[in-house]
Amino acid sequence: MRHWLLSIFALVLFIPAAHAADNGLVTIKSAHSVPVTINRLEAMLRKKGMTIFARVDHQRGAKKVKLSLRPTTLLIFGNPRLGTPLMQCKQTVGIDLPQKILAWEDAKGQVWLTYNDPQYLAERHGLGTCGAAVVRKMSMALHHFAEAAAGH
Repeated sequence: MRHWLLSIFALVLFIPAAHAADNGLVTIKSAHSVPVTINRLEAMLRKKGMTIFARVDHQRGAKKVKLSLRPTTLLIFGNPRLGTPLMQCKQTVGIDLPQKILAWEDAKGQVWLTYNDPQYLAERHGLGTCGAAVVRKMSMALHHFAEAAAGH
């Protein structure tokens, strides 16, 4: 009986975490402001030879149309050595590439980094085993970059 209760308790604890990951997004708490976090991220990506395609300041865009938005900045970046093999598997992956990481501040002032889980994208596009090694490498790299930019 005790084992059964512990199993139910563990299941209840992990349902919200699993559900949060069901949308294909990975979110990491940052110890820095949005500008500092995104600057740290961009510097790391450049140092690793990544191409920075764009930096989108959504808060600035909102201000231009007289709307308010907490700090929210998107960094779009990539490396054709990783993205191209995935598109060779299935070209529709190109809709989700290059990679993006969003730095945003919540209503309590906490800053977060959010990015697309490469494994989720692989499943979304039905890659199967094609590109599996690239997806693993991409997942590890994104996690490393996000954790380092967030100050972990």
